[in-house]
Amino acid sequence: MPDAYIVDAVRTPFGKHGGSFRDTHPQDLAAMPLERLEERNGFSGPDDIEDVIYGCVDPVDEQANNIARIAPMVAGWGDDVPGVQLDRMCGSGQQSINFAAGQIRAGFHDVLVAGGVEHMTRVPMGSAGSSLTDTYFEQFDELTTQGEGAERIAEEWGFSRNDLDGIAVDSQNRWADAAAAGHYDDQVVPVEVELDGGTTHVETDEHPRPGTDIETLGNLPLAFREEGEGVIHAGNSSGIVDGAAATLVASGEACERFGWEPMARIVDSHVVGVDPVTMLTGPIPATNELLDANDMAVSDIDRFEVNEAFASVVAAWLDETGADWDRTNVWGGAIAHGHPLGATGAALLGKLPYQLDACGGRYGLCTMCIGFGQGIATLIERI
Repeated sequence: MPDAYIVDAVRTPFGKHGGSFRDTHPQDLAAMPLERLEERNGFSGPDDIEDVIYGCVDPVDEQANNIARIAPMVAGWGDDVPGVQLDRMCGSGQQSINFAAGQIRAGFHDVLVAGGVEHMTRVPMGSAGSSLTDTYFEQFDELTTQGEGAERIAEEWGFSRNDLDGIAVDSQNRWADAAAAGHYDDQVVPVEVELDGGTTHVETDEHPRPGTDIETLGNLPLAFREEGEGVIHAGNSSGIVDGAAATLVASGEACERFGWEPMARIVDSHVVGVDPVTMLTGPIPATNELLDANDMAVSDIDRFEVNEAFASVVAAWLDETGADWDRTNVWGGAIAHGHPLGATGAALLGKLPYQLDACGGRYGLCTMCIGFGQGIATLIERI
């Protein structure tokens, strides 16, 4: 069976809601990582890329018409490169890479681009609507929001607001330290966009709040419950942002043909279903089952990326897996840089090879919670 490799991973800066990308159409945002991958790796989009797989959670309005097909055309790759958009909710970008790896390992393809996009300013979260009917409620009595699910996780595991705010502060500080040290420079590519009738350069994430402390977070109102009845607020939840991310995934034969030195090998991936009421516990079994399938332990993993949809999700994952916080989200996470839904998984998984290179580690694992009770995990090995 051929191996699948991450050759390169890039993303746009993540723009804050209503920020520098507010005048940028989602198809243009989606095309930016494709352009950078082509520039950096010397391939010809029309001649060498066999397919583009993009996650997008709200594929309606400006994100409709299969944005994975539109993006390579906007990137100047002509009409020969096909594209397919998928939706595994928050795990969509990561699922795109997993699907690409599967296609390559099966021998069906040699060179693919996989990633995702979400423009949460121009196509707000939930724009695709809901299609649940009575038949759903015949199986499940209750429908909760992700925020309420995060609250119930905090209750079940006994986490205080101070516990969760500590994770949030670490996320902000870790992002700030990593950005200052230049750790994001290779993955986060500067882009030029039209804004308010002029041109502006966007070089870094706009959502982080360096210097955030426990006292500041303690003054924020709760987001999903009445005061005194919960612990989740904007400061210990992921940020609503705009962004796109993409990876170049190739077979070993293709790497030799193009002279590419891959960053990492995609070892294995796993998805699970969990209780749709608490909804967000999926990273726990996804991680444990993926490690078990590969005869590995938590101690074998040098770096973890766990999506910070809410701090309680990460706290429960740490508690149940026994993973070390000092090896998890070491450059900050979605509480700091934000969570552009369909793009986040590609951004987090794409971040891991850079982290492994920086620490000299061998194995990395990325995992995410997903709406309606799913979890996704991917294991990679640094080359």
